[in-house]
Amino acid sequence: AMPAYDFDFQRYVARRKGAREAQVREGAAYAFPGDVRLLRTLDRLRPVQLALEETARLWRAVARAELLGTAVRAGTEHYPSVAQAAARCAQRLHIEVPTVYITPQPASQGARTLGTSEDAYIVVAAGLLEGLSGDELLDVIGRECGRIQNGHVPFLTALYYLTTSASDFVRWMVLPATLTLSAWERRAVITADRAGLLCSRSLEVSLSALRKSVMGDEATVSRRARALSRFAGSAYYRTVIGLDPSAGEPQEACDAAVARILDDKDGETEPR
Repeated sequence: AMPAYDFDFQRYVARRKGAREAQVREGAAYAFPGDVRLLRTLDRLRPVQLALEETARLWRAVARAELLGTAVRAGTEHYPSVAQAAARCAQRLHIEVPTVYITPQPASQGARTLGTSEDAYIVVAAGLLEGLSGDELLDVIGRECGRIQNGHVPFLTALYYLTTSASDFVRWMVLPATLTLSAWERRAVITADRAGLLCSRSLEVSLSALRKSVMGDEATVSRRARALSRFAGSAYYRTVIGLDPSAGEPQEACDAAVARILDDKDGETEPR
C-alpha cells in the first residue's frame, strides 16, 4: 500500500505553529524558569495587555518604518558576516534564520529585537559591530535569537516604547506596565545570555561580548556574568558542547543558584 502523505500545507503550518507556540509557552530547554513563569502571567495584567495592544498598533503605523528607515539589512551584499552569524545561530538553536538590520548608531545603542511575534527584527548598532570579533558576534546575535525563540519580542518592544515614547500611551498604564515588564526583563535577560553562549560555545567569548555590548551598571553586568558562568558548568550546557554531562551541575541546582545570584543586590558575593 502507498504511504499516506499529508499534503495539506495549512495543517502542516498549523502543526508547526502549534509546536512553536508550545515552546514559547514553556520556554526552550535552556530558558531560565524565573523568566518563563513571569512571562506566562504578563499578558493577563491589564496595564501590560493595553501596552502590548498599543505597541502593536504603534509598530504597524509608524515605529517599524521609523526604526528601519535608515537601517541596512544584513545579507550577501551588506554585512555578510552578520548574515552568516545569524544563520549559524539559527542552526545551533534550531530556529528559522532571523532578519537582522544594522542601524547607523553608536555602540551604546547595542543590539535589540523589536516587532511582534510574527514580525520580529534584530537591530544592531553599527558602532557595536566595529568592536566585536567574529565569535563575539555569534554571542550577540545568539542572544537576540534567544529572545525570538522564547517569545520575548512583543514584551521587549512594549518596554522599549514605554521608556522611549511614553507620550504615545495612555498615561495611567505607563508606570505599572513599565515596572512589571522591567521586573520580568531582569530575568528574561538570563535566558537570552544562555542562548548567546549556546551559539558562541565559549564562556570566555560570551563574557567578553557581554561586557562590550551591555551598557548597564557594573553590578548588573557582574550578576549576569556570574549567572552565565554558572550555566556554563551545567550538565545541559556540557551535553550541548560535547563534554561529559556527569561532571556538570543538574539544571535545577544551576537555576536555583542563578536565582540567588539575581536576588543578591550588591553583586559581590553569592549566598550559599
